[in-house]
Amino acid sequence: MTDPISDMLTRIRNASALKKELVEIPFSKLKLAISKVLERKGFIRGVEMRKLRGRRILELELKYLQTGKAAIAGLKRVSKPGVRRYAGVSRLRRVKGGYGISIISTSKGVMTDQEAKEQGCGGEILCEVW
Repeated sequence: MTDPISDMLTRIRNASALKKELVEIPFSKLKLAISKVLERKGFIRGVEMRKLRGRRILELELKYLQTGKAAIAGLKRVSKPGVRRYAGVSRLRRVKGGYGISIISTSKGVMTDQEAKEQGCGGEILCEVW
């Protein structure tokens, strides 16, 4: 697999389109950090690390609104293996007019664009969620 983050986002997108409660993703520290940001910002209900047939997996519990719509309306991979996208703190832009978030990998950890502005650091823009 050349881009595990895109695979993670696609699994979440497909599971929410099918109204699944849980989605299983192969474990990595970066995926765990992204999942924690999504949980903290209210896009998913919870994240849990488990072992399945001797392999570690992340189990994400998706969140749905009372209307039945998924809390995650869209996901977009920004920085890809072939074309990395970096932004300084002054170049971080709002997603969907402030309704969405960018997930940034900084030297201080994985965080949202707003948190990166508060910390005063830029980094690699991994994805956008709205």
